[in-house]
Amino acid sequence: MDLKLEIAVIPVADVDRAKDFYTGLGFRLDADFSTDRGLRVVQVTPPGSEASIIFGDGLTDAEPGSSTGLHLVTADLDATRRELIAAGAVVSELWHDADGVFHWAGETNRVAGPHPDVDSYGTFASFSDPDGNEWTIQQVVTRAPGR
Repeated sequence: MDLKLEIAVIPVADVDRAKDFYTGLGFRLDADFSTDRGLRVVQVTPPGSEASIIFGDGLTDAEPGSSTGLHLVTADLDATRRELIAAGAVVSELWHDADGVFHWAGETNRVAGPHPDVDSYGTFASFSDPDGNEWTIQQVVTRAPGR
């Protein structure tokens, strides 16, 4: 079987504000379609990603800002963090989890600074969109076998 994650739907309150935010961060605008019955679909793709996010009107019943656990990966977290901040995002300082396996929900178990022993999978930064949808950025310099 060959499956790839294509799209994640995120709930937003103001579609145009979300569109401006994500395209301002450098996400590629792939689509902005509306129907005469009020359905609106905006699709944006993070730089370098094969998967996209969509948001709009009539796409989800989820509360705006309720998405958590959205993850992006980058080989250079320091540089990516600087670029996102320059584009207007409020991005946390680098952090790692005290257990070193992945990370807990929210800010539980966070330790300031990059992971001291590994350059891949152990260091994170985070930010939220204007509605509060939470993103985590994970540094992956060398992918584990099979990933």
